[in-house]
Amino acid sequence: MKLWGGRFEKKPSKAAEKFTSSIFFDYRLAEYDVLGSIAHVKMLGKQKIIPKTDSAKIVKALWRVLAAVKSGKFVPDTSCEDIHTDIEKRVIKLSGKSGKKMHTARSRNDQIALDERMYMRSEINDITAGLKGLISVFVKLAKENSGLVLPGFTHMQHAQPVKFSAWAGAYAAMFSRDIERFKDCFKRVNVMPLGACALAGTSLPIDRNYVAKQLGFPSPVKNTLDAVSDRDHVVEFISDSAVVFMHLSRLAEEMVIWSTKEFKYIEIPDEYSTGSSIMPQKKNPDIFELLRGKTGRVYGNLTGILTIMKGLPLAYNSDMQEDKIHLFSAADAVKEALEIAALVMAGVKFSRENIRYAMKNDFSDAVEAANYLVKKGLDFKDAHNVVGKIVLHCIKEEIGFNDLSLSELTEFSDKIGQDFYGILNQ
Repeated sequence: MKLWGGRFEKKPSKAAEKFTSSIFFDYRLAEYDVLGSIAHVKMLGKQKIIPKTDSAKIVKALWRVLAAVKSGKFVPDTSCEDIHTDIEKRVIKLSGKSGKKMHTARSRNDQIALDERMYMRSEINDITAGLKGLISVFVKLAKENSGLVLPGFTHMQHAQPVKFSAWAGAYAAMFSRDIERFKDCFKRVNVMPLGACALAGTSLPIDRNYVAKQLGFPSPVKNTLDAVSDRDHVVEFISDSAVVFMHLSRLAEEMVIWSTKEFKYIEIPDEYSTGSSIMPQKKNPDIFELLRGKTGRVYGNLTGILTIMKGLPLAYNSDMQEDKIHLFSAADAVKEALEIAALVMAGVKFSRENIRYAMKNDFSDAVEAANYLVKKGLDFKDAHNVVGKIVLHCIKEEIGFNDLSLSELTEFSDKIGQDFYGILNQ
């Protein structure tokens, strides 16, 4: 059964039906499609566009369909071209002739725009909850590793010592910004497109504000052409997801490096590691490697949706049917990644002994040594030069700052006193 067909003399070919069908992926929007239809049909009855008795029958049928969706008993009918057709077919079967009035004053163009926005509101709420959960893990790690000092890196070289809480706080800050981005995206998602119909609205006396209120939207989209052709919010959602993955991938990269024998800063829990089919000794950080790898998929989703939208004239075009593949893929990936990242990070153990050993004679306190001389009256440029010479001497002698006697230190600058040792990383 098609939502169209009267204008055609011939039925579409099987090949055309298969190529144009979206039921294989848009069935995921069934719940939102039903909820949107309930609000729409209630409005049709309220506005006396259709008889209230018909409205009541349709709504009752829609509630039965929704119950099937929520219970998991809803199996999409792949003979239908999309989820809208499938649901209308079920409603007509349940409510009889009344069901044929369900699509009054509505197009699939504004219908799918509504479904996507409702779906995205739910996904954003789930993703922000996942981000908050991951942030809480970093807060807990900071408390568990209180007092731990790490080597801070620039250019992958030891730079300056940093508190563990500063390291954990950096990732918490990244994920906090991700929450802000998704919350901002939610504002643009949370407008109601229904009532725009195909592109030009309808001459029937609909009440868009009533439908918006029923569905929890603050207001309808103002411009009807924009309502059906806008996918900016989808682009923004996938872009925000890509940024989350960028942050997760940076974390994953550090964890992979820090778990190596050369670093030995961390131990990844056995339950979140894998072995080798040939090398019995191996313990691989597969979770983190896959977090890095899945980043490429979401970057691909972003490129995909941008490419779809880049050349489309107003208003709706069937190219947009492909947006859901990228939207669903990104949403699924980011939710799954946040969940597993929180689980594995909660179990990561940091080796104080190995980290402390890695910082032995690494000269990461050289900046503090230079600042010490500044406080003693040297210009920073001169202080920088003095400390650089001390470092070079130590490297040649294979010793650290602490191994130098005060008399040796004063050969580089008479500003250095016994209190110099107090500012060094012990």
